[in-house]
Amino acid sequence: MTNLKDEVLSRRTFAIISHPDAGKTTLTEQLLLFGGAIRAAGTVKGKKTGKFATSDWMEIEKQRGISVTSSVMAFDYDGYRVNILDTPGHQDFSEDTYRTLMAVDSAVMIIDSAKGIEAQTIKLFKVCRMRGIPIFTFINKLDRQGREPLEVLEELEEVLGIESYPMNWPIGMGKEFLGIYDRHYNRIEQFRVGDEERFLPLDENGELIGDAELKSSGLYQQALEDVQLLNEAGNDFSEEKVANGTLTPVFFGSALTNFGVQTFLETYLQFAPSPQPRKSEEGPVDPVKEEFSGFIFKIQANMNPAHRDRIAFVRICSGKFERGMNVTLSRTGKSIKLSQSTQFLADDRSTVNEAVSGDIIGLYDTGTYQIGDTIVEGKENIQYEKLPQFTPELFMRVTAKNVMKQKHFHKGIHQLVQEGAIQLYKTLRTEDIIIGAVGQLQYEVFEHRMKNEYNVDVIMENIGGKIARWIENEADVTESMSSSRSILVKDRHDRLVFLFENDFAMRWFQDKNPDIKLYSLL
Repeated sequence: MTNLKDEVLSRRTFAIISHPDAGKTTLTEQLLLFGGAIRAAGTVKGKKTGKFATSDWMEIEKQRGISVTSSVMAFDYDGYRVNILDTPGHQDFSEDTYRTLMAVDSAVMIIDSAKGIEAQTIKLFKVCRMRGIPIFTFINKLDRQGREPLEVLEELEEVLGIESYPMNWPIGMGKEFLGIYDRHYNRIEQFRVGDEERFLPLDENGELIGDAELKSSGLYQQALEDVQLLNEAGNDFSEEKVANGTLTPVFFGSALTNFGVQTFLETYLQFAPSPQPRKSEEGPVDPVKEEFSGFIFKIQANMNPAHRDRIAFVRICSGKFERGMNVTLSRTGKSIKLSQSTQFLADDRSTVNEAVSGDIIGLYDTGTYQIGDTIVEGKENIQYEKLPQFTPELFMRVTAKNVMKQKHFHKGIHQLVQEGAIQLYKTLRTEDIIIGAVGQLQYEVFEHRMKNEYNVDVIMENIGGKIARWIENEADVTESMSSSRSILVKDRHDRLVFLFENDFAMRWFQDKNPDIKLYSLL
């Protein structure tokens, strides 16, 4: 390996965020194609052909054509090592997505040109904004009829409150989509032509040189007028604003037809940040610091059903990882030898011997790690900032259909809880198991995985929406405060939690017990 600083500076680690169906998984596939990581892109919609998206590896994802877990993929391109984290678009899995956003240095936001900015995009954008990470925008599906580009830009600025700078501009759309006017590279990139005709140069005034036919086209003239308007009245490009997440470079294209994707990738690599210092309880940690450190942002069980394995995903924050090294788990102070490590292309994996800041590696886990754990080389005790945990809104009482399968049932629950797929609660006396989730789809995935990965059929009894509140002064709480409208339970860390039936029940409880201090998670 070359020196540590050069290696770290060549890393680009980003998450792709969007509303479901905006084309996130398709864009990921095309990027992997450019990196030579795959030979053919499988479209999610190609279920009948048996081709599935490379980044959707879980059985239920293939059946339903949606991403429900965050996939991690790495490839090399033009001297850079690119780490992509493809996140679940579905809002029921926002917690997994939020944790993933803690492990990246920038984000790529995909917007459907016909639908504009949708609910889930707004939520995820807010997290990126909160963290101040650079956001690059890809406006997708230009090969279909969509909204006017200026209208989409206006929505971007009004709804998300971020300035935008179009790096390129569409010439037509849908059946009349001719290509993009590239402001950054000062050229026209034509749609559906051979490689030798793909790029046409512009003169110093930004006008097309030659190609009289395109020049006389009304669509080209319209694009030229729009670009002149943007030059005069639009935002100026500012690398500083991109870096602090207040201006987003905007790209137009079509992931499905692989148009504009390479231009986007090359420009992204130019302006996206290399690994940045990470916040810890002891202050920011420099990514080129010699000592290895990292944090676990995701745990995934049964990626390989034949081996019933568990993988802890680690974002490396400083130094260099070497297979076989010893690290300390900050939470317990225990020393661990990292002898089994892996890197991913979706579910294809290879042993990794060395990795540096910015890289994502997988460690085989026998139950040692928890989400949010920090691991560090040497004696220095670093603890990276806590990862977000959501307050669940839906609750189910869960039992195994077959009492003889209690062992498998408890193992499955334990592992899926450690992954952060669901949250676990137990009633105080009877220790009934109640699981909490942010959305209904999480329960479908839970039931599917219990059956397919742990061979356990479960009975789920819906106990409805509840308002979960933790208690600051637990010592002042007694079991007699529990009732049918305010069930007292314990979470997986043995903390007391009230599950209130509704707002009225919570207010009534607080009026009766003003000394009890309640709080929620995110």
